[in-house]
Amino acid sequence: MELFENDKNNNGDIEKVKSSSPLADWMRPQSFEEFFGQEKLIGKGTPLRRAIEEDRVGSVIFWGPPGSGKTTLAELIAKTTKGQFMPFSAVASGIKEIKEVISKAGNYKKLSGRKTYIFIDEIHRFNKAQQDAFLPYVEKGDIVLIGATTENPSFEVISALLSRVKVYVLERLSDGDLKMIITNALSDSERGLKSLNIAINEDALAFISTAADGDARRALNLLEACADDAGANGQITIEKTMEIHQKGALLYDKSGEEHYNIISALHKSVRGGDPDASLYWLARMLTAGEDRLYIARRLIRMAIEDIGLADTNALTVTLNARDTYHFLGTPEGELALAQAVIYLACAPKSNSAYMAYTKAMSDANEKGSLRVPLWIRNAPTTLMKALGYGKGYKYAHEYEDAMTDQEYLPDELVDTVYYNPVQRGKEIKLAEYLEKYRAYREAMKKK
Repeated sequence: MELFENDKNNNGDIEKVKSSSPLADWMRPQSFEEFFGQEKLIGKGTPLRRAIEEDRVGSVIFWGPPGSGKTTLAELIAKTTKGQFMPFSAVASGIKEIKEVISKAGNYKKLSGRKTYIFIDEIHRFNKAQQDAFLPYVEKGDIVLIGATTENPSFEVISALLSRVKVYVLERLSDGDLKMIITNALSDSERGLKSLNIAINEDALAFISTAADGDARRALNLLEACADDAGANGQITIEKTMEIHQKGALLYDKSGEEHYNIISALHKSVRGGDPDASLYWLARMLTAGEDRLYIARRLIRMAIEDIGLADTNALTVTLNARDTYHFLGTPEGELALAQAVIYLACAPKSNSAYMAYTKAMSDANEKGSLRVPLWIRNAPTTLMKALGYGKGYKYAHEYEDAMTDQEYLPDELVDTVYYNPVQRGKEIKLAEYLEKYRAYREAMKKK
């Protein structure tokens, strides 16, 4: 059966219901009462909520993860203030299209006296020229610009535009928020699944909420697939839900657009030292339209996490690749990303710095504020010196090979070892130094 085919509550809209429009679109909140999550941002009495209700909203950027409600919030602002909502593609539009939409907005304001909200999804994909084109109109107030982005606007939006908008951060939806969204979709008689009389057990509800990973659209897409399988008067079980979720993941992977699985494949191929597989997964991400600067950031992470101190040049290569792409753009700049991928895959690997950092952070979090040994404390005043601050400190440069038997860790952590270098690449030299350093300290302790 087709989902919604038994829904008799939509009257003349039955044909529309049978269209390809997904449940997630039908269940898009029409009011703040239907908007689950983001209480800190738009709950009753919050500054943004009051600004919306009093029609005082200026140009803004919503920064948050996928499915957190950025587009919906933009639409609700326009609806609440009775303004015109005009979505605008950052990918498919140039300067000419920008001027055309500005002209339409100006005409609308003259005729109706109302605002035009120009909504730009993925505003981080706008180039500098596109962003510059909006500046004078945003500044004069001819339009209200609402941008949405999953990327940090500090890096992706030009400073001139950023200074003229307010940035609001949306949080990842909690499992509790997603459960309410799912439950609402099952019980809504006008736009949801109420007419199908479908039941869902608690385990299946919890699974969908968790599998959606904070994304409302993903939760509703999975619910829709499960409801289609269960049929009218059916039940959504945990077993069926897990099966449908797995099949969906496989299909998504075959389409070449599955974000997290493919970035994982790229990362693991680089870590495993296979440049050919690494290039293939990079190509998959590029052809699927993945944000190139997102890829660059992931490569930088790989250089730090998986190559690390075995080849410190890897970080320079990835940073240069990011800057090169930022300068050249597509397609020329993509070659810099490809070169970085090959370099990372072939470079010697070490996660020693990553592991050392993780262990040190664990101690810092779990052991509290351990006291700094007196001899390595700062002693800028006479009182501090009188209290023993800095007393007994051994200035390493005055000793052979700049080595002393000075203890630098708090008493509770004496002899703790965080960093263990690997015998690969440049870390071989670091390992030689540490072997000598630690042997020297052991010998001094025995004297």
